[in-house]
Amino acid sequence: MSRANADRAWVSGQVLLIAFIVIAGIVGPHWSARPILVVVGVLVAVAGGFAMLWGGRTLGRSLTPFPSPRGSHLERGPYRFVRHPIYGGGIVLALGAALASSPWALVPSAALVPFFLVKSRYEERLLAQADPSYGGYLTRVRKRFFPGLL
Repeated sequence: MSRANADRAWVSGQVLLIAFIVIAGIVGPHWSARPILVVVGVLVAVAGGFAMLWGGRTLGRSLTPFPSPRGSHLERGPYRFVRHPIYGGGIVLALGAALASSPWALVPSAALVPFFLVKSRYEERLLAQADPSYGGYLTRVRKRFFPGLL
């Protein structure tokens, strides 16, 4: 499979998972007996959105939905703490959306974790090929998505 086709496949899978989260949140049973979950969910989703925004703004013109790199890696902003802050923020945003909408949305939200783990490994192989200094970055910044966790 060509790199362009692989890139499209990764983005398609990501869009599909996000669609499942949205659909499950709409059609699934809601947390009506637990309104605090809605409040917590919105706050968690906003925090995830801010993490994604910070990562995206830091990348600037290098931002792309595709795993193929569009420039060299960064070691500023959130990239000082984690290697994939946008993916981490996306996981947090999805969890918040599930908490604010439906327990059914928790399943596809949780599926983002292994999906982003595999996608990030693929992306890191491409970054290592494109940027010889990336290996040192992997040694310095050990966590993929969340400081101190994963």
